[in-house]
Amino acid sequence: MKILVPGGYGFIGSHVVERLTKEGYESIPVSRRNGVDFFNYKLLEECLINYKPDIIINCAANVGSINYVSTYPADIIYSNVQMVLNLYRAVSNVCPKTKIINPLSNCSYPGNSDIQKEEEWLSHEVHESVFSYGNSKRIIYLISKCYNNQYGINTINFLIPNTFGPGDSTDANKTHALNGMIMRMLEAHSSGDDKFVIWGSGKPVREWAYVDDVVNILIEGINFNKGYIYPINLGQNNGYSIKESALIIKELIGYKGKLVFDTDKQDGAPVKILNNDQFKKVFPSFKFFDHKKGINNTVNYYKKILGVN
Repeated sequence: MKILVPGGYGFIGSHVVERLTKEGYESIPVSRRNGVDFFNYKLLEECLINYKPDIIINCAANVGSINYVSTYPADIIYSNVQMVLNLYRAVSNVCPKTKIINPLSNCSYPGNSDIQKEEEWLSHEVHESVFSYGNSKRIIYLISKCYNNQYGINTINFLIPNTFGPGDSTDANKTHALNGMIMRMLEAHSSGDDKFVIWGSGKPVREWAYVDDVVNILIEGINFNKGYIYPINLGQNNGYSIKESALIIKELIGYKGKLVFDTDKQDGAPVKILNNDQFKKVFPSFKFFDHKKGINNTVNYYKKILGVN
C-alpha cells in the first residue's frame, strides 16, 4: 500500500512518515523540499501520476501562532485552501479511488463553544483571533464533501486539539502553543530568570493532543471502509488548566523561578475541550498518551535541540 504524506517533513507529517515506515507501509513524504509544490497544479498532478497512492494523509498546512495567523490572514486562508483545491482536483483527475485523510484543527469550532460537539461545529463563527486558519479548515470539509458528491472521493476528516510533542519548530511564530511555553520556560531557566510570565489567570482549561495520539488516529483511518466526511473529534473530553500544564513544565525542567500570571491580559474562553461521545463509539479501545509523559518527552527534545540544560 502506497501512502503519500503531503507536509511529510513538518511536525505532524514527519511523525506520520516515521510511523508508517516502521509499520511496513510504503510512505512517501512530499513537499517543496523534494520538488512537489502544492501551489503548482501541474507538479502535483505529475506527482500523483508517478506514485498513484492508495492513501493520502494530508499534513500540508500553513500554520503558526495566533500572532502569525492574525497578522497574515489573507495569506493563511489562500495558501491552505489553494493547496487542498489542487489536491482534490488532481486526485479526481488521476487517482479517484485514493482515500484522503485530513487532520482539521479544533480552532475551527465556534469561538463561543466550550465542550466542542461535532453537531455544533458549524453553528457559529470561528473566533476572530484564528478566523482565517479556522475557516480554512471548514472549507477543507466543504471541498471534501463536494468532491465526494461529484467524483466519489472518499475522505476521512478528524478534528484535532492543539498538538504538542517533539519535532515541532523552534520558531516562536510557528510552533504550537504548549511547545512554545516549554521553549520559553527552558530559556528562562537557562538564563536564570527569577520569574516566568504567563498571559492571563492560568485558569482556562484546554485539551491537548500529544503528537503520537494524532499519528495513531490518522493511521487508524487507513483501514476505514466508511468515510467520515463530516469530521469526528479526536476527543478525550478532558483538559488541563494553563496553570496545571505550566506547573508540570516547571517541575520537569527544574525551573526555580516564580510563575507570574498577568491578569491584565484576557483569558479567553474558560473551557475548550472536545466532546468524545462519538469518538468512543468509533474507537472504543483507543488509548491516549499520558499528558505528563508527553510534556517530559517534549522538554527533553527542546533541551537537545536548543542546547540547554
